[in-house]
Amino acid sequence: MTKIKTFSRSLEELTPKAIVEELNKYIVGQDEAKKAVAIALRNRWRRQRLPEHIRDEVAPKNIMMIGPTGVGKTEIARRIAQLIKAPFVKVEATKFTEIGYVGRDVESMVRELVEVSYQMVKSEKMQAVRETARRLAEERILDYLVPPQLTFGSREVKDIGKRESLRERLKSGELDEKVIEVEMQDRSAPFIGIAAPPGLEDIEEQLKNLLQNAIPGNKRRRKLKVKEALSIFEQEEAEKLIDLEEVSREAIYRAENFGIIFIDEIDKIAVKTPSAGPSVSREGVQRDLLPIVEGSTVRTKYGPVKTDHILFISAGAFHMSKPSDLIPELQGRFPIRVELKPLTKEDLMRILTEPRNAIVKQYIELMKTEGVELEFTDDAIEEIANISILANEKLENIGARRLYTVVEKLMEDISFNAPDLKGQRIIIDAKFVRAKLENIVKDVDLSRYIL
Repeated sequence: MTKIKTFSRSLEELTPKAIVEELNKYIVGQDEAKKAVAIALRNRWRRQRLPEHIRDEVAPKNIMMIGPTGVGKTEIARRIAQLIKAPFVKVEATKFTEIGYVGRDVESMVRELVEVSYQMVKSEKMQAVRETARRLAEERILDYLVPPQLTFGSREVKDIGKRESLRERLKSGELDEKVIEVEMQDRSAPFIGIAAPPGLEDIEEQLKNLLQNAIPGNKRRRKLKVKEALSIFEQEEAEKLIDLEEVSREAIYRAENFGIIFIDEIDKIAVKTPSAGPSVSREGVQRDLLPIVEGSTVRTKYGPVKTDHILFISAGAFHMSKPSDLIPELQGRFPIRVELKPLTKEDLMRILTEPRNAIVKQYIELMKTEGVELEFTDDAIEEIANISILANEKLENIGARRLYTVVEKLMEDISFNAPDLKGQRIIIDAKFVRAKLENIVKDVDLSRYIL
């Protein structure tokens, strides 16, 4: 199958070392966790190269990440999904309840994954036919600009010369602001409000789709700028050119074989000792989660989806509990355990400056848009890291996320006054950082609200 070859090629280039190198561009430290996910990702490529009778027997080695908040657990999972353009969803274990309780059921995470996969595949297919759709959309616009003339026998005759002249102006953008009246299909279905029982959250969407197909849409005329009409027509023509059934099939295939579900806060549903009350529900969530992770079939609006080869990555701080507090069957379904280390001052200094999306780099670029040149000295970076460590110790330890609150407060006045500072060069050093933040850090009550 073409889709297997496509994914295999993209994964073939991603050796475990190459995956870790890519992760290093965005995430500081946590080498053990990076190594574990790199192996898990590579095993997906290896599995595709196995004979079919063995391939189905090779299950993904699910991973449990253990570590405090803000050390990179979610970011690692999200980045590996982006590397291979795999469907990815993040869910929180605390949002689910066992069957019989009011709330989301665990199967909804699989339906969400398939929806992400569907939109991803549909977007790729539409991009592939974009040029053809654009040409067809241009023809529709030209039909409004130069309507065909009817002759004897009801034959339509088009003024070729005038159309070609306008086509060039249309392509060059010369007609973008011209307002035309176009006829459009109004296929909006009536609002349907349904209190769906657990497991049937998609029933409203399914009924809407059914009504849209069963009830022909009314045509209505709208006045639009040529640029807007062209964009709408291009979207409509692209949808006509792709096979939505094929999109559904490929979306299911991609979700089943390459999908990644990140289950955060799994430690919150761990139960130490059986007791009445909320713990019953938490243990029930574990038991409902078990067949999904083990491998079962979930019904979605795009068709049944097998979860046997979906990669599950769970994460939790495990401050109040430990992995062994989970039910034994679920523990066994996460055979790879990696512990992520708390961040040191040196880690925070690197996080501020090294990653491609480092917060200091972001602010330098943001201020450039206002014509302001911003520079952070080395001692300023160290002071920001010191203040973040201190705030994490005095308040709640939220890891690297503290850097965002600290830098945001530090930059508050500069960001506010930036339009009036055009052409200036601002140097942020340790003295500037202390003057702005020292008093806030000393006052614990104040820092609870600000940092």
